[in-house]
Amino acid sequence: MDPQVLVSNAGTYEGSQFVPLPGHVRKRMAGAVDVGPANPDERVSVTLVLRRRSPEQLEATITSLQSLPPSQRKHLTRDEFSTCHGTDPQDIEKVRSFADAHRLVVEQVHAAAGTALLTGSVADINRAFQIDLRTYQHPKFSYRGHAGDVHVPAELGDVVTAVLGLDTRPQAMPHFRIRQQRSHSISMRATVAEPVVYTPPQVAAAYDFPQNVDCSGQCIGIIELGGGYSDENIGEYFASLGMAPPTLVAVAVDGGANQPTGDPNGPDGEVELDIEVAGAVAPGAKLAVYFAPNTDAGFLNALTTAIHDSTNKPEVISISWGGPENTWSQASIQAMNRALQDAAALGVTVCVAAGDSGSTDGENDGLYHVDFPASSPYALACGGTRLVVENGQIASEIVWNDGSQGGSTGGGVSSVFALPSWQQHVHVPPSANPGGTVGRGVPDVAGDADPETGYEVLVDGETTAIGGTSAVAPLWAGFVTIANKVIGQPVGYLNPVLYSLPSTAQAFRDITEGNNDIAGTGDVYSAAPGWDPCTGLGSPVANRLIAALQQFEQQSKSQA
Repeated sequence: MDPQVLVSNAGTYEGSQFVPLPGHVRKRMAGAVDVGPANPDERVSVTLVLRRRSPEQLEATITSLQSLPPSQRKHLTRDEFSTCHGTDPQDIEKVRSFADAHRLVVEQVHAAAGTALLTGSVADINRAFQIDLRTYQHPKFSYRGHAGDVHVPAELGDVVTAVLGLDTRPQAMPHFRIRQQRSHSISMRATVAEPVVYTPPQVAAAYDFPQNVDCSGQCIGIIELGGGYSDENIGEYFASLGMAPPTLVAVAVDGGANQPTGDPNGPDGEVELDIEVAGAVAPGAKLAVYFAPNTDAGFLNALTTAIHDSTNKPEVISISWGGPENTWSQASIQAMNRALQDAAALGVTVCVAAGDSGSTDGENDGLYHVDFPASSPYALACGGTRLVVENGQIASEIVWNDGSQGGSTGGGVSSVFALPSWQQHVHVPPSANPGGTVGRGVPDVAGDADPETGYEVLVDGETTAIGGTSAVAPLWAGFVTIANKVIGQPVGYLNPVLYSLPSTAQAFRDITEGNNDIAGTGDVYSAAPGWDPCTGLGSPVANRLIAALQQFEQQSKSQA
């Protein structure tokens, strides 16, 4: 049989040609063993990503936003987006017919996000998508996956762009690092050699965040793929800071839930770090925390739920999870990038950790990698520094690099995304990989991430010092929330604006010392004056950055 055209024998699709969907083939995880077919009676949930209405118009809308200051941007409302770019009802009916013909159940349709959730047995899923689901045993876990292409009937070939959730391997990892020797006292010492620890408000003060800004009425969305928080722990932490705890809303996605493990070294560390940093630097803001399974489908659905959430309406989203670009399927990357594009159209800023494993992003293939979704051109990629503060002022700040055991900021050049127009003037270097292509440079901005100069947080009742670029994403999310409040409306898709600010604005602290090589392959990416693939444009001088955004607005108005 021609592997590119298969024949279905099910229901109304009898005799239909089945065509492969590109971008779904994934290599077996290193160390995993195929232990046989998946249980044919096991229930499986898959997410179908469906084509957008008027994608060219959506692209034009986002392009038009790039050159405008926040005050002049006309972002789409969530209702407008759903009406103009949500899934066509006729496409949804085609999916329902397909599901009925293959004994699958349409559990949920998210028209604005362009997704449909289908469930069925392994046996029915195998027939519906012409695949062979297998069980793989990894030394640390088992997962379900498949070899070869995913297929759909030709009638759906242009309708369905991705089928996610077939593969259940962990898609992402949290980007936080716990200091091994913990400190329980707040110190502002300037010596680089001795570890220090700061509260989030102290870090914000060092970066000149505006003080006494009440962020009431603002909402920060936080994506989590495991772990949880307790209201008691969060209340105790904010009481120690002399602050009221933020309003917290836990949103369950795809069966995910706020489930603390009781292990401060596990995913609870990520969850409570994100909440405590974002809530402390943007006082008064509501925090909506979206919990989903750690799979490609779970990650996508958590993100689209947050972006299109018409109840909590987050205007800023913080993501501290990710993985090397080469560990994602092409279909998953495209689906996630489309969701981030949605955020840009809606005026939602998405801050994403750039990773904690240096220029290789933890891969051992001899190549250099950047982390996704930080590498999406629609994400504000957040890199890491080592910050030393003396008497409330920054004494030194260099690239965070504690070696292979301690971690280092992610950064480099994307092998997936082309160089964006707004990065063309900052001299992104060719990739250090063979071929030396020039792609999207990562990160865009930076902030304190070294556990040795880390954040004092409370996780599962235990006070500890945590770093990693996981802390930088909520730090920047808090800054953007303050900027939204001060400016009076969402800054939205911030990247093009940040790269257009003149150097005379002095809106960033330029980091010029250090590199992110932890693999012993040479300092291929080093800090340098201006943008660099370790710390981006630099760490924020927040008051000046907000002033620069406001001045940019005034200049644009005067030129209009």
